[in-house]
Amino acid sequence: MFQYFPDGPYTYNLAVVATLNSGGLIDEVDRACRPIRDAAAAGEDAGTPDFLRAWTALTDQLVAQAEEAEKAGHTRTAGQLYFRASNYLAQAERMLAHADPHRVPAYRRLLQLTQKAFELHSPRVRRVEIPYGETTLPAYFSQAPGDGPAPVVVLVNGLDSTKEHQYTSRHWEELAERGISCLMLDQPGTGEALRLQGLTALIDAETWAGAAVDWLETRAEVDASRIGIVGWSLGGYYAPRAAAFEKRFALCVAWGANHNWGEVQRRRMEREGERPVPHYWEHVLWVWGHTDLREFLEFADAVHLDGVVENITVPFLIAHGAGDRQIPLAYAHRSYDQAVNSPRRELRVFTPEEGATEHIGLDHLPHVSTFIADWVADTFAADGRRR
Repeated sequence: MFQYFPDGPYTYNLAVVATLNSGGLIDEVDRACRPIRDAAAAGEDAGTPDFLRAWTALTDQLVAQAEEAEKAGHTRTAGQLYFRASNYLAQAERMLAHADPHRVPAYRRLLQLTQKAFELHSPRVRRVEIPYGETTLPAYFSQAPGDGPAPVVVLVNGLDSTKEHQYTSRHWEELAERGISCLMLDQPGTGEALRLQGLTALIDAETWAGAAVDWLETRAEVDASRIGIVGWSLGGYYAPRAAAFEKRFALCVAWGANHNWGEVQRRRMEREGERPVPHYWEHVLWVWGHTDLREFLEFADAVHLDGVVENITVPFLIAHGAGDRQIPLAYAHRSYDQAVNSPRRELRVFTPEEGATEHIGLDHLPHVSTFIADWVADTFAADGRRR
């Protein structure tokens, strides 16, 4: 993995790589990171206020340029600037502690910038609200081009990502080019659902995943017989769990085989493996709605797929990096070995020779994204031929 901060923490380098592989420009990222090299060396938790200030300054610069371009009628240029500004601010906000007073204001601004990017850069993407109990789940819907109902993928977040990260990853665009729509979802415990609505994570992912399917089935532009679910990082637990018990899904992808997330937490207590964000335990407790770490670890022991993936009865892809420093490769093999009732199961391990070997392939994200998009398209096409 490219290490902008050679002596800095894994979390900072991961953020830089994720940004660059989601449309960030090396010059802009360098100008943001250069002033915080010393802060990075001081440790991941201590340096996050400096990280936010530096990346917010870059965001401010791009937004000012976007506003000038928009006034001049250069809408394409403005849209590109708003898109990159959203990318940079999304990564900066992701690094903050839950208690940081800048977190919610930064996220609210991110929502505004993303909406501007839709209007000027991605007109086929729009904000939607998914009915969920007495409230709604915020999401972005990318409609595939063409007439008639199209297959759709529900794209699921991990522990610390948001629908804005999904948008800047442009996975939705790869799907659209293959005739597939995409619902980028902030499920409970993630993104806007957590930050602004206080909805915390659930073990039984089929509850909120089923609500997403309910909404999709009401849409004339959706082929309700071809709805898939793809989850990255901790979504590699959520998506298989959802597909195992919500039988309306036609396929499932674990973009990172998070087969036993509870076991990973025990390992992280022993400082085994890397952690995705600074202020890690504070973040984890916030996501799951807990306050006591010891009690949480006992609760988290139930966050696993043993006895679950056997219930997956649709095509199932597990995509994992050989050098993933967060989630052991052995979990990918475990998910594959246990998914005995899937009619088409596939394990794809990305190697150092090709790249994409780090967590969810963030070191070569487009390579993994296109592979998954091709697999989804091929699987939907095969299903269509069978019908």
